[in-house]
Amino acid sequence: MAEAAHGASARPSGEGVRRERLGRSVRATSIGRFGTFGTRLLVVLFIVFMIVFIVGPLLWLAVQAFAQNLTYPNLAPTGFTLRWWQTVFGDAALRVAVQNSLIISPLVVLLSAVVCLPAAYAFARHDFFARKTFMVGLFATNAFPKMGLYATIASLFYSLNLMNTVVGIIIVQTLGTIIFMTWIPAASFAAVPRNLEEAAKDAGASKIRVFFGITFRMALPGILVAAVMSFLAAFDEAQGTYLVGAPTYFTMPTEMYTLVLNNPKQVVAVFSILLSIPSVALLMVARKHIMGGQLAEGFQIR
Repeated sequence: MAEAAHGASARPSGEGVRRERLGRSVRATSIGRFGTFGTRLLVVLFIVFMIVFIVGPLLWLAVQAFAQNLTYPNLAPTGFTLRWWQTVFGDAALRVAVQNSLIISPLVVLLSAVVCLPAAYAFARHDFFARKTFMVGLFATNAFPKMGLYATIASLFYSLNLMNTVVGIIIVQTLGTIIFMTWIPAASFAAVPRNLEEAAKDAGASKIRVFFGITFRMALPGILVAAVMSFLAAFDEAQGTYLVGAPTYFTMPTEMYTLVLNNPKQVVAVFSILLSIPSVALLMVARKHIMGGQLAEGFQIR
């Protein structure tokens, strides 16, 4: 009897159980509300950061491009004008720089594709000696300060008579595209199912037809992403192009040096907008594959 009474007293009453459950529910609700509040706070801080440091400068750049005069501490321009746009489009040197960029950058992408795509296929489909070492070695162009690398290349170009030549500029810009044009296509080639190729061969298709009909076709989205990233890398390259090409050849990024030193900031704003148009347009075209993971998969190849 004593043991039964002791057990009954040890067991919590129904009211006690309800209170305990209510306490747990209140604590869980408080934790959930705090978690929701913390998440919302982080989202708000991220949005504010994006507006202040990314959207804000772009809006300021757009205002500068059309402002007649805008000086600190005034936040509003004294008027709006198209004068600075006329200055940019009327400058012969700027037109030549735009022409050079639109001609050299596609040539760089073409040369990079011819050199790097066979290497990408070999990395993806063949296991050879020091394969991973060579793949990691492709990062060498980005592992050291670019100006030191370009200075070393310039000393070599002097002996080869490649300074102040289009060929020298193309070679320098190609160095910055190797990583994109090799790693991303290699991942795309590696992702092509081997059984599809074997089935095509069993059906009588030749190796060339299998490659272009199946392998290359399925890897094409990744190759296009690599081409876009390579074009942007070549189009925006300034240091090596200036060192090798100036004062004979100027591209849009290298022409910015002259604009910043010799023109009002409104002209620089206009030219900066023009410089960003090809990059934004190509990223919009390739956003489906970039957002779909083609770019990320390029750096996950084993």
